[in-house]
Amino acid sequence: MTSVRPRADLATLPSYVPGRTIPGAIKLASNEVPAGPLPSVAKAIAEAAMQAHRYPDTGAGELTARLAGKLGVAEAQVAVGNGSVSLCQQLIQATCTSHDEVLFAWRSFEAYPIVTHVVGAKQVRVPLTGDHALDLDAMLAAITPQTRVAFVCTPNNPTGTIVHKAELDRFLDAVPSNVLVVLDEAYFEFVTDPDAGDGIDHLRERENIAVLRTFSKAYGLAGLRVGYAVASEEISDAVRKVCVPFSVNHLAQAAAIASLDAEEELFQRVHEIKGERDRVRGELVAAGYDVPESQANFVWLPLGERTAEFNEHCIEHKVVVRAFVGDGARVTIGTPEENDVFLTAAKSFSR
Repeated sequence: MTSVRPRADLATLPSYVPGRTIPGAIKLASNEVPAGPLPSVAKAIAEAAMQAHRYPDTGAGELTARLAGKLGVAEAQVAVGNGSVSLCQQLIQATCTSHDEVLFAWRSFEAYPIVTHVVGAKQVRVPLTGDHALDLDAMLAAITPQTRVAFVCTPNNPTGTIVHKAELDRFLDAVPSNVLVVLDEAYFEFVTDPDAGDGIDHLRERENIAVLRTFSKAYGLAGLRVGYAVASEEISDAVRKVCVPFSVNHLAQAAAIASLDAEEELFQRVHEIKGERDRVRGELVAAGYDVPESQANFVWLPLGERTAEFNEHCIEHKVVVRAFVGDGARVTIGTPEENDVFLTAAKSFSR
């Protein structure tokens, strides 16, 4: 009797590893913001829950219109998805076959190789620079006639480094027009560097750009899963065609709209996180750690082979960080009190 079997190549596919939650420990592993929804957002979620017996608007029309107006683009250029990670996969599905290549820096967002493999395209990884930043020259050199998508994660997850506007302009000028450059800006709202670029500005100048952003980070809606892509009308239409119907639920859409209404109050929280990020990095550097300047809501400790040991040391001190064994540890910025507990643990680690 023949049994149905999954694709053989999935045996080699690594699973996405979420940040661990340990009872009684401070979780600084998933780049979540420390505060819960604002009262106005929580109220919108509660009211939306009363319509949970109805299907959501599969096109997220009201949210799409709000985002288009905020960004100054056409509504047809916006595609809302179940978190920006689902849009990563939809962009590959919309542009690639098994004969095509997807290019990205490594280490970068760990979902890139997973979603590329799921679609069936070939992944091409380009090492970071010695300063833990994207090496755009090396990425450009890695483009082949088979390259269809190039992910540029800025600020880069997990290192927090950014691509400056001037270097991104040079890269985009040299990339073939048939390669879609995806500017993954999940942490855009945490950027303070005046030389950083804005993906929407680049999109206005070029057709082969897609910009990804999310409500999971600065807007504090990680548990509701809503993100968006902005691209040409042709690309955005293709992205919508490959989405799972009704994938962005009614509560998520209502919460995102309410969060746009409450941006001023939410971004005060973001301002506080940016200040804590700089404080935490400063204390780590003073303690002797090599920590690249971060423009996200986390810091990166490139500990190499000592990463696992550092991870266990932090757990012993009731702090959960995100360990990429062999490379380094990513530590989310929490409340000042949580950050102090982490700093105490980090300073007591024997180096």
